[in-house]
Amino acid sequence: MSRKKEVKREIKQNKTYCIKTFGCQMNENDSEKLAGMLKALGYTEEDDVEKTGLVILNTCSVRENADERVFGNIGAFKTVKKTNPDLILAVCGCMMQQPEIVNQITRTYPQVDLVFGTHNIHQFPELLHNYLTNGKRLIEVWEDSDTIVEDLPMDRRYPFKAFVTIMNGCNNFCTYCIVPYTRGREVSREPDRIFDEVKALADDGCVEVTLLGQNVNSYGNDLGEDVNFASLLRQLNTIEKIKRIRFMTSHPKDLTDEVIDAIADCEKVCNYIHLPIQSGSTRILKKMNRKYTQENIIERVKKIKERIPGVAITTDLILGFPGETEADFQETLKVIKACEFDSAFTFLYSIRTGTPAATMDDQIPEDVKHDRINRCLEVLHQISHDINQGYQDQIVEVLAEEPSRNNPKRLTGRTRTGKLVNFSGDASNIGKQLLVKITAAKTFSLDGEIIEQEATHGTIDPHDDSIPANS
Repeated sequence: MSRKKEVKREIKQNKTYCIKTFGCQMNENDSEKLAGMLKALGYTEEDDVEKTGLVILNTCSVRENADERVFGNIGAFKTVKKTNPDLILAVCGCMMQQPEIVNQITRTYPQVDLVFGTHNIHQFPELLHNYLTNGKRLIEVWEDSDTIVEDLPMDRRYPFKAFVTIMNGCNNFCTYCIVPYTRGREVSREPDRIFDEVKALADDGCVEVTLLGQNVNSYGNDLGEDVNFASLLRQLNTIEKIKRIRFMTSHPKDLTDEVIDAIADCEKVCNYIHLPIQSGSTRILKKMNRKYTQENIIERVKKIKERIPGVAITTDLILGFPGETEADFQETLKVIKACEFDSAFTFLYSIRTGTPAATMDDQIPEDVKHDRINRCLEVLHQISHDINQGYQDQIVEVLAEEPSRNNPKRLTGRTRTGKLVNFSGDASNIGKQLLVKITAAKTFSLDGEIIEQEATHGTIDPHDDSIPANS
């Protein structure tokens, strides 16, 4: 393949940065690490790309439209660099783990100066230094890694809550998914290192942690018999200053009774589970290589709801997978109604080059996909509305997170079941656990009013009337 001759740039260093993040919480966590490394190098944040010295696009490759968004952003920087010629544009993340994407950037986007991947994010300061020294485009992408680099500096978006990566990679190879090719095989962190990180976060004022992994239920499979996700939850539950423990994401095939019991027993583990089923058709699940059946899904959800009163369960759904018939779609609707998910992230199937599903026969027409997703949303939204009505006039514990985007005089936060609550309050309440009375239950959110500035009652089940609504 012929490549254009690289031209050395004379760079006037501007020690400001802007990071644009695409994709999941793992990417958000990586961006916090990149920001931490930059601040350790003396950089400060600057949102205006016309003024900043460095822009990092941290990319996602799960959905086709994510790729299109990233390429659209990269393309825009051709114009930006005309007004800000000293700008350094770096692109990293999951998309860069695909050789064809890197080749496309090399051929088509000369405005990109630095490219690196998910496995060598810790190399970023060195790569940046090399680029600043040489002034030539630098591409450094590791194909894989069997270790997790510890103790990277972190610039957390919120002082009161944090992401904590407990493992990287995935061994499942679902036929539609590119993640095992971009994040590599499963590698778990040692539990003592995780415990120490969470304890340090707690000592620094953090009250909520979200444990991250492509499949947290597989945590510890590579570490030994005595280490698993349930034992990790129980260990972290003993950290005094931590008030809430969340996790993302669970694979249904690995959600064991032991994990369900740990969630039920540990008062700090939130009664919320994200359980991506993807389809309700056993036939389609087999084509997806998901390794469970419709019956398994319904049984697991029933077990969860029996063991964890007041639990909220959300899911992911892919509509229009290759070969999906109307009968398969009806099977998915059957499972949605049987499980009564609080909400769902719904996606139209999109071809990911390099995955088995990309070459499957019977690709579904776009109009059929859109019809099915619309009918699916009608069912999901009604269930969400009915569940949220159970919160009307109840008093719930809310962690206030930030001002409302639509009204700066109001705050937003989440219950322990992950429900979004909007309520009146000032910035002094951000980071606090509040008792909030729900005054309006909507399909996608709840409205409320503060009745106590700091929650002292502990965990509150929204369907438990032990705290009267008029207290």
